[in-house]
Amino acid sequence: MTKEEFTFETRLLHNQHKMDPVTGAVSVPIQHASTFHQFDVDQFGKYDYARSLNPTREALEDVIAELEGGVKGFAFSSGMAAISTAFLLLSAGDHVVITEDVYGGTFRMVTEVLSRFGVEHTFVDMTELEQVKQAIRPNTKAFYVETPSNPLLKVTDIRAISNLAKEIGALTFVDNTFLTPALQRPLELGADVVLHSATKFLSGHSDVVAGLAVVNNEELAKRLGFLQNSFGAILGVQDAWLVLRGLKTLSVRLEHSQKAALKIADFLQSHPLIENVYYPGLTDHPHYQLQHVQAQGAGAVLSFELKSEAALREFVSGVKIPVFAVSLGAVESILSYPAKMSHAAMPQVEREKRGIKNSLLRLSVGLENPDDLIKDFSRSLDQLGRNELVLQQGES
Repeated sequence: MTKEEFTFETRLLHNQHKMDPVTGAVSVPIQHASTFHQFDVDQFGKYDYARSLNPTREALEDVIAELEGGVKGFAFSSGMAAISTAFLLLSAGDHVVITEDVYGGTFRMVTEVLSRFGVEHTFVDMTELEQVKQAIRPNTKAFYVETPSNPLLKVTDIRAISNLAKEIGALTFVDNTFLTPALQRPLELGADVVLHSATKFLSGHSDVVAGLAVVNNEELAKRLGFLQNSFGAILGVQDAWLVLRGLKTLSVRLEHSQKAALKIADFLQSHPLIENVYYPGLTDHPHYQLQHVQAQGAGAVLSFELKSEAALREFVSGVKIPVFAVSLGAVESILSYPAKMSHAAMPQVEREKRGIKNSLLRLSVGLENPDDLIKDFSRSLDQLGRNELVLQQGES
């Protein structure tokens, strides 16, 4: 059986870096050297200066490229470093069409940084292909897709957008943070660049900040490699090793968390104090069919709305298990408040346009028993209901 015949789960462990060829070590060595001796004046070795290439970082870049089915991977100091460097593929006067309910950091980069350098943008609901077509301009050079989107879990047809981009000679970027290559491989659907905040599911333990990118052809690899070296926002070797370690358990972590997310989403959807639940694993999600055509699951992130910000605050104060924090994709469940966390960089008027309400919470489901999380949420919601009843009686 060849390596190419291995399933994804097996390739997480048995890839080209399963062991060190010199020592046989089953953990990638951490090479701290910042510079490398050259044995010839005219012919430099593969490694010369660690910003350009480092063996430990290279191992991670090789592994993520293999898992995403790309030709070359790149490791950056954060997810935003990966996204920002990818955007440097554009030039002044170019135009990008972008998912409207995109991560707040990406929104900030596009609206407050790229705009200063003459790169134009249009936000659209990418679930509506006609809206995407109408947003195209003669200078459109890229489509930026986030699917499922953050935080409303909208699902964009990657193949349709990629085909549209190819018709006009534009690039397709896909942020694959929520699903990872374990569940979705955008390059196989026609995308050109896949991006990750590897801080999240890929590393999975809330102990590293990292970003990754993978491209689908050698010419693009040379361009992005030049930018990585020029811009210099590379991932350190200790962090590269932590991501490599986290990747080994990606499949089993996601399998548990995804099943738990569906169970929790079902519970929340049936609760009278929850206004809306956004999760593409629910059969009544408007993009349920598309999600299961282009991906192998719906992931472990969901969002839900209470009836008011006041109710949200009371609910959050009552839950005990989830960490209430920025980020997602960890072994512990993380409850986040997009309005003041992931999307704080987006003005309220822009959030409201996109349906990101002050009563919205995002939940990244971890490795706890989902029944414990449901009990925890149920207690908090029950207390919220009792308090509302007392208030109503007092008003009457």
